[in-house]
Amino acid sequence: MADSFDLGEPPQPSQTPAKAEAYRVLARKYRPQTFEALIGQDAMVQTLGNAIKRDRLAHAFLMTGVRGVGKTSTARLIAKALNCIGPDGNGGPTISPCGQCEPCRAIAEGRHIDVIEMDAASHTGVDDVREIIEASRYAAVSARFKIYIVDEVHMLSKNAFNALLKTLEEPPAHVKFLFATTEVNKVPITVLSRCQRFDLRRITADKLAAHFADICVKEGVTAEDEALMLVARAAEGSARDGLSILDQAIAHADLEGGGVTAGAVREMLGLSDRGAVRDLLGLILNGDGAGALASLRRQYDYGVDPQSVLRSLLETVHGITLTKVGTPPDAAQPLEERAAREEWAGSLSFPALHRLWQLFLKGHDEVARAALPIEAAEMALLRAIHASSLPDPGELARQIRDGGVSAPSAPAVTHQAAPMAAPVAIAPPPPPAEPEPPKLPDSFVAMIDRLDDMGQLALAARMRHGARLVRYAPPEMVFSGSRPIAADTLSELIAALKTATGQNWRVTLEDVPGQPTLHEQQVAAEEAIKTAAWESDMVRAAREAFPEAELMEWPGKRSVNGA
Repeated sequence: MADSFDLGEPPQPSQTPAKAEAYRVLARKYRPQTFEALIGQDAMVQTLGNAIKRDRLAHAFLMTGVRGVGKTSTARLIAKALNCIGPDGNGGPTISPCGQCEPCRAIAEGRHIDVIEMDAASHTGVDDVREIIEASRYAAVSARFKIYIVDEVHMLSKNAFNALLKTLEEPPAHVKFLFATTEVNKVPITVLSRCQRFDLRRITADKLAAHFADICVKEGVTAEDEALMLVARAAEGSARDGLSILDQAIAHADLEGGGVTAGAVREMLGLSDRGAVRDLLGLILNGDGAGALASLRRQYDYGVDPQSVLRSLLETVHGITLTKVGTPPDAAQPLEERAAREEWAGSLSFPALHRLWQLFLKGHDEVARAALPIEAAEMALLRAIHASSLPDPGELARQIRDGGVSAPSAPAVTHQAAPMAAPVAIAPPPPPAEPEPPKLPDSFVAMIDRLDDMGQLALAARMRHGARLVRYAPPEMVFSGSRPIAADTLSELIAALKTATGQNWRVTLEDVPGQPTLHEQQVAAEEAIKTAAWESDMVRAAREAFPEAELMEWPGKRSVNGA
């Protein structure tokens, strides 16, 4: 009888759960796989597309730009575009690689034998370049082109660059070189002249915010528009930096409490709240030193970096200046921020804004280097408060001319006096009389003359030739809207009148005809004088004696406006 063996129970399938896929950060997960997904680089994509269609491909490309704008991603996309064979295997180079053929999938996964990536930061010597030169002589194994992608190419040594020059200038027909660098100024000019250069631009905050919103939808995360704009601005034009910050914001967010919020992003990045910045700037402009220091300390206690507060103040002053110039507002800007900037733009002069910018910029630099940052920030704010109450040099000169401020006199020379028998009581000098405030111009013409005296010649000329007055009741003026006046001209007029009179003026437009402009009135008056002279008895008698006589102005005559 044959021996029997107990094989036991058949093996059961393993009950161990499959290992979950490792998490990939957003910057890697959403790396662009097509040129359409490469945001903010439309000019480069169009150039490459036209070169591929016309079969005018260069043998070497150099991509340069700040970190995170897509230099290495662009190099990989070019490699895919040149080696794509299409889903049916019969395609040629295309600006829209299919992503399905074996070359496209192998390049995307970083395993294609004919697409060699090298990090120049860790391969800087001549030996590393010699390997590229030797390997470039052999044809591609399975692809159309053998492509070398050299990242951070500026890190190569001088000898390595020199060794590469000959091959870079006359490479084999099957070889393409793709270089990427963040410091193009360190690349020798001999290398730059052998490459077709593409400068990848910083990505605008609007495009980044829209890109982040799309990613949040794909990730199933809710995020406020303001929060995404804060992330986009903090990225400073870099998509990779922005995705890293967004990854951190999603991890920081309370998913049960509404997702990624603007407040949480500000707290995470240490940014100053925009409302608190507006309040702080208002306190500075009003000269409230104690209130401004308390506001700064309150933000500091919340964890806001003092340097971030000064930077936010700089951004606000810059925005007010742009509003005063007349640039269109940012569509992503909150309404309350826009209203506050428009109000400040109407009340602050250009010299005052430039002075605030310089003071805050100096304070920002001091805080960055200071051993005591919060104390340095407080001193910077107090300096701005003190300087904001000082007149600009032109205004000070006008006050001295009008007698409002006495000009500094030379120090009195003291002479040794003879000894006196007894001290004599000297009465204290009477207190100086307070200067009277400047009188308001009693007429529109007087107001124009005041502008001339201030040196505002261009503004006065625009008022003479373009303003149709409806009502003049200082400190209020109404102009006709039938002949529109530019908004920046009105803002400039309000600021100039406040400087001249020390009062806030209200200048508005009404949809009524209004009076003729001063220039039109002057021309009409001159025509009336000519008509009266032409019809006078003396001139009529002269015309009868000399039928061809004409009425002409005396060459030395000057018109009312000095023309």
